[in-house]
Amino acid sequence: MTTSLLSSLKVTARPEDGSKNPLIQRREKLLTKLGQQKTLATALINQEVHTFYREKWVKDEETGKKEKVQVPKKVSPWFYKRNNRYYFEVRSGNKPLELQKGMHAIEVGEKEDLVNTIETIIEAVVAGELDLLLTKGDKPGTKKDKTSNQK
Repeated sequence: MTTSLLSSLKVTARPEDGSKNPLIQRREKLLTKLGQQKTLATALINQEVHTFYREKWVKDEETGKKEKVQVPKKVSPWFYKRNNRYYFEVRSGNKPLELQKGMHAIEVGEKEDLVNTIETIIEAVVAGELDLLLTKGDKPGTKKDKTSNQK
């Protein structure tokens, strides 16, 4: 009598894919952008210049083969200096989020405090504190709403 090789494996139901949830997708995108802002803030503090890159397929003229190359990508900082104080705006879809009624910016103070402020915002996003702001523009019956309800 032979033992099946499959019987030695733990078989389970397929876990649900959380990436289909539009709220999770927006959170992940915001966390990625906040990570970039943290890198920019660190470069500002260290008086360095940081360049972000993206990958692009380019056809080589001589060989005719396509190869992947890195090209510079423009990332604008979400922080700025006014009256010798730094301010930070959390942005989604290239618009600043209204964190409180009529208030879009966070007063940071010195540039050395930018990284700590961004880390606090990252923790708030992970905790779900900005979920309401990330879904604020969604209205029932719109194209976004219809596509998120399909299975």
